[in-house]
Amino acid sequence: MPTAHTEILIDAPIETIWQVMTDVRAYAQWNPFVVAIDCPDPEPRVGTDLTLHVRFGNGKQVRTIERITSLDSPMTDPQGTRRARLEYRFLGLLHALNMVRGSRHQTLEELAPGQVRYVSHEDLTGWLSWAAPIKLVQDGFERHAAALKQRSEALTGGR
Repeated sequence: MPTAHTEILIDAPIETIWQVMTDVRAYAQWNPFVVAIDCPDPEPRVGTDLTLHVRFGNGKQVRTIERITSLDSPMTDPQGTRRARLEYRFLGLLHALNMVRGSRHQTLEELAPGQVRYVSHEDLTGWLSWAAPIKLVQDGFERHAAALKQRSEALTGGR
């Protein structure tokens, strides 16, 4: 099963990182992978369909339709850890025909005040998933994470 996964530590408050992640209209200002997001709603919410404008490291650009399936703002779990989660599922003909299916999971976990672990993960399934450009997706996830770190830390001075 093709998989893309990246993690990075960000020295910024979890609320700041969450704001950057969910301000879909500002992606063009900072994100080198998902360079723009078209969102029909003023604020993203579960069930919203997004059009992602993706630019791979080799310069190739694609548009994908994704549906938000989880949007959990920062909260404290029963163990006392602050977490947040954004997930969306790939839609379209490839999904409908079970050729390629995928859900991107992005999570935040506060390790200490002002220090957060960001994780982005996607497993691709379906009978044509082997042909997906997973190395380009992996590179994109890494560039996205680095840019999220840079943007979030710049907004707060690194904490």
